[in-house]
Amino acid sequence: MFSEEEYKTRRKKLKESLGEGLILFLGNDECSINSKDNTYPYRQDSSFIYFFGLQIPGLNALIDLEEDKEIIFGDNLTIDDVVFMGPIESLEEQAHKVGVTSVRPSENLASYIENSIGKGRHIHYLPPYRPEHILKLSDLFNFSATAVPKKVSVEFIKAVVKLRSIKSNAEIKEVEKAVNTTVQMQYKAMEMAAPGMTELDLFGAIQNIAVANGNNTSFPPIVTIDGQILHNHFRGNLLKKGDMVLCDCGAENFSGYAGDLTRTFPINKTFSVRQKEIYDIVYKSYQAAVNMLKPKQQFIDVHLRACKEIVVGLIELGLMKGDPDKAVESGAHTLFFQCGLGHMMGLDVHDMENLGEQYVGYTTDLKQSKDFGFKSLRFGKALEEGMVFTVEPGIYFIPELIELRKSENKYMEFINYDKLEEYKSFGGIRLEDDFLITSSANRLLGAKLPTTSSEIEDFRTSKSSI
Repeated sequence: MFSEEEYKTRRKKLKESLGEGLILFLGNDECSINSKDNTYPYRQDSSFIYFFGLQIPGLNALIDLEEDKEIIFGDNLTIDDVVFMGPIESLEEQAHKVGVTSVRPSENLASYIENSIGKGRHIHYLPPYRPEHILKLSDLFNFSATAVPKKVSVEFIKAVVKLRSIKSNAEIKEVEKAVNTTVQMQYKAMEMAAPGMTELDLFGAIQNIAVANGNNTSFPPIVTIDGQILHNHFRGNLLKKGDMVLCDCGAENFSGYAGDLTRTFPINKTFSVRQKEIYDIVYKSYQAAVNMLKPKQQFIDVHLRACKEIVVGLIELGLMKGDPDKAVESGAHTLFFQCGLGHMMGLDVHDMENLGEQYVGYTTDLKQSKDFGFKSLRFGKALEEGMVFTVEPGIYFIPELIELRKSENKYMEFINYDKLEEYKSFGGIRLEDDFLITSSANRLLGAKLPTTSSEIEDFRTSKSSI
C-alpha cells in the first residue's frame, strides 16, 4: 500500500478528468473452486487497487462528483469470520489509510445507485471482465446482461488509461521489486535445468520463488521445450540433451505490480550451431528495438524495426530472400514472428488489457491492425516518459503454419520453403526484458540477466550440473 496522499492524488486527477456523474468501481469477490469455502487465490481488481488500495474481497466504491463524496461499500468481519480467519483492522480503519472517510454497508450500494438513476444522473463503469461483474451490473442497473458491455463509460476508460499509463516513482519501485524476483526465477530455471527433469520440475521451482518473495506469479509461467507454441502451458515434457527451454515468467508483489521476463537456453551447456544462429538473430532484433525506446517514439515503428532485423538475419541464413523492407511490408516475417513486440506492464502484466487495446495502445488516428501477426500487437502509439514496457522479439518455427502458407503459395518471393524444411522441428526462441521510458531514452529494470548467447552459455557452463 502506498501513502494516503498517493491515492488521494490519483482520485483527484480522475475527478478532474470526468467532471460529472458517479464513478463506480467494482472490487473482486472471492471465487470458489469446488465448494464455497475452498477458493482460488484472491486477486483484487487492478483499477480498484490503483485508486483505493484495499485488497479485500467484497468491496465496491463510488466517487460522487457532484456531491464530492468518496465512499467504500463493504462489511466488517463477523465473529464467524474472525474464528476462522483471525481479527483484522476494521474496514473504517483501513479506508482511512487511503484517505476515504465514508464507509457504508454493502447492501447500501444498490439504493445509492437506484436513487442516482432516479435523478437522471450518469454512472460511469469500466468494462467487466468477470461473469459476476456482469451479473452485478445487470442487477444494479436493471438491464440485461448482454447490455452491460455496451454501456461502459469510454470517458472513464480513457481517464484511467491516461493515469495508469504513467508510473509514479513509488510504482516504479514496486515494479522493479517484482522484476528482481523474476530475475531470481530465471536464474533458478537456467541453473537447475538438466536432462531427465520435466518442465514441471522447473515450473515448481520458479513458482516457489515467486510465492516466497511476493504474492504469486503475475501469470501462469510458460516453461517449455516446445517454444514454438507461444503460450504453451503444458508442462509434462522430459528435458533432453539438444533441447532448449523457453522460460517466460513473472512475479507479482503483494502490491499487485508485475514482472515479466523470458529467456531461452540450451539443456546442453552450449547452444548448437543452428540454435546459436537463430538466437543471435533474435538478440539483434531485441537490441535494435531497445535502442529506439524513447519518448515520442511510435511503438509500431519499433515493432517494424525489430521485424526487419529478423528478416535480415533469416536472409543471411538462406531461409528468406528478397528486399527486407518489402518482406515486412508484405507480412512475410509473420511466418516466423507472429506476435507483438511488447506491451505495457504495471498492475497487470499486460497492463490494462481489460480496458480495451484500442484505448490503451492506440489512438483515433492510429488503429490496431486486424492482420495476422499485427492484431496481437497490443500497443502502437507513441511512448511517454514513465511508461513501463516489455521488449520481447522471437522466432518461432510452427510446422502447421509453415505448411499452411506453403499450400497457399504465400510469400513465395520471400521464403525459401525448401530450406525451411530443415528447421520445421527447431522450436522457438524468445528474449524479453522490462524497460522504463525515461526523459530521454530508457532504463533496463531489474538486475542483469544473461542476455547474449555467449552470456547464457557462460552461465550454463559455470552453474549447470550436467
